[in-house]
Formats: sequence, structure tokens, C-alpha cells
Amino acid sequence: MGTAVSVSNACERQLLHTLYCSHHGWLYTWLRGKLGDSFDAADLAHDTFLRLMNGRSVRDLGEEPRAFLTHIAKGLVIDLWRRRAVQAAYAEIVAQLPEAQTPAPEVRLQILETLVQIDSMLSAMPGRTKEVFLLSQFDGLKYGEIAARLNLSLATVKRHMHRAFLVCLTAQA
Repeated sequence: MGTAVSVSNACERQLLHTLYCSHHGWLYTWLRGKLGDSFDAADLAHDTFLRLMNGRSVRDLGEEPRAFLTHIAKGLVIDLWRRRAVQAAYAEIVAQLPEAQTPAPEVRLQILETLVQIDSMLSAMPGRTKEVFLLSQFDGLKYGEIAARLNLSLATVKRHMHRAFLVCLTAQA
């Protein structure tokens, strides 16, 4: 069994190497055109192949590996833009604070990472689920109040909260 697994892993690595050599330059150029920045393009091209390496089998890519690489890269571009939007909003808030209340750089980094995680969790929730979750967790409404406000049954509100908590737990794993 160990030999079969190592042969399979060796084949996967060889396929990934071939895929990387065949498509990395094209992906980098495509990303540079989308982002307008060679450093970000290089990072995301690298991250695309890391995601591929840690995800599904290279053998499962089918006839159009560029389509799948583009799909992964688009998700990473969206994540980059979302992260930058959170960073900009946080920087704007911090800039408004009196100097004595400005957090230390390491605290700012921790806060920013937490905000990015929260944003990612919220983005992973369907619209109605996110709305129910925010009404409960940030506005402090009870499930019955949420049901009345959104014209939903109590069971539906509970179902949305269950989904929201699953997203949060999955993000923590």
C-alpha cells in the first residue's frame, strides 16, 4: 500500500510540475493584467498553484486546466480586494482616533486579521442567513423579533442561525 501511495504522489507531483511549467507564465500575465501590479500577480499565481496542490487532484482538471486555474485565481483576486477594502476601512477608523487611543502596530495587525476573518465568514453566508445572523448577533434581537421583522417563521430563523453558526465553526477549523 505504501508503494502505491508514493507512486501516486510522485505522479501527482510530476503532473503538478508539468502544469506549473506549462501555465504559470500565462497565469501570471493574466493576473498582472487584472491587477496592474506584478508583485500581487506573482503572489496570486503562486497561491493559485498552492491552492491546487492542497486541494483536488491535478488529474481531475480535465481538458481545460486554464479554466480551473482561472477559477481559483479569480477567487484569490476577490479575496485580495476584499482584504484591502477591510484594511482601508480599518485604517480610516484608526486615523480618526486620538493618538493616545491608537492601538500598537501588533494589536492593529491582530484586529485587522480578526476583521478579515469576520468579513470572510459573513461573505460565506447566503444573504438572508447573513441578515438573520447580524440581527441576532449585532443588533441583539431575539429569534422571535427577527421572525416578526423579516416576516419569517421562527423555525426558518432558527434554520438560518444554524447555517450561520456552521459557517462560523467551519471558519474556525
